[in-house]
Amino acid sequence: MQAAVRAAAAAGQGVRVVATGHSFTPVHLTDGTLLDLDNLRGVLGIDAASGRARALPGTTIGDLGDPLWEAGLALANQGDIDTQCIAGAIGTATHGSGISLTSISGWLRRCRLVTGGGDVVEIDETQPDLLAAAQVAVGMLGVMTEVEIQTVPAYRLVERIEHWSFDELIGQFDARVARHRHFSSWWCPTEQSPGLYGLTMEPGKPGADACYVKLYDEAPADLPDSATPRRRVDRSYRIYPDVFEPNFHELEYFVRYERAAEALGAMRELMLASQPDAIFPLEIRTVAADTAYLSPQYETPTLVLSVSGQPGADYWPYLRSVDRLLGGEFGARVHWGKLHFLTAEQLHERYPQAQAFIDIRRRLDPDGVFLNDHLRPLFA
Repeated sequence: MQAAVRAAAAAGQGVRVVATGHSFTPVHLTDGTLLDLDNLRGVLGIDAASGRARALPGTTIGDLGDPLWEAGLALANQGDIDTQCIAGAIGTATHGSGISLTSISGWLRRCRLVTGGGDVVEIDETQPDLLAAAQVAVGMLGVMTEVEIQTVPAYRLVERIEHWSFDELIGQFDARVARHRHFSSWWCPTEQSPGLYGLTMEPGKPGADACYVKLYDEAPADLPDSATPRRRVDRSYRIYPDVFEPNFHELEYFVRYERAAEALGAMRELMLASQPDAIFPLEIRTVAADTAYLSPQYETPTLVLSVSGQPGADYWPYLRSVDRLLGGEFGARVHWGKLHFLTAEQLHERYPQAQAFIDIRRRLDPDGVFLNDHLRPLFA
């Protein structure tokens, strides 16, 4: 790894890392050296007493489930997709749902990097500024070759899948977010919407202007495992993953949670007025505050709104209208692995520690080896 980075830097080439290709943005593209870390995969060690786990960067979220369970541990949270590599999930602040639960980047406690000069650097909790930068770095500080994350005691989940009206969703939104470990929903603007994500609505109920709601809570010890549809009970890492057809491109913006109800209402109005472009469901989640410099949740809990466009269609005017609403009126931050329209000026307005991150990036990679045409306008 060091040799590859040094050779690229000596040749004046950029370096980027490709993982599973889950990101919708061109974060991995380069006209220089592209590194594939697929063979750097595996759990290196688990300390049950501290709850710390060490892994190679190409280890997927799914790879961690069984080894952690056998040690009496689990990941604190997951998203719907468990095929992402742990380094990529950390670097882009990938997340699940839960107002008391951070994104995956918030679990990082130590990492090893190969910097732009080909040197190996260890970052841990004794260097809080470097750790806050490394937790969400989008590959700009160097190539992660090892990560150490904080896990939690193993737990099982009990699932409830329900079908609500939008008014029911909004009516007790704060109370339900606070009550459930994981509370998320898809709001479906049209009758076709549920099928685009493979959502099965309850028989006899409309699929338009309706919500497919997912509620997950920790299962009591005496509740047996169950495979009953919409009411499953199982180990956490078996409940979280879902399967979607790769039939969409996604924009994902993060609004301060204090403006959640206002933002939800405004998005519903915009999507209903944007037919037929706005036919994909609006995914609704929450994430806890953290302290990573480039995190969408930096020092604030957020409402997460995920909006999709259909490949092959001219969905850009619709997504730009979403950006004007959520970015312009609500000052939303962006998911670094999803479509966005963030400018350098907006970066510094919305991310209070953007300059601190840039200063650290320049220190570890003064020649910008790990920048590309997508990242350079924001972070050079």
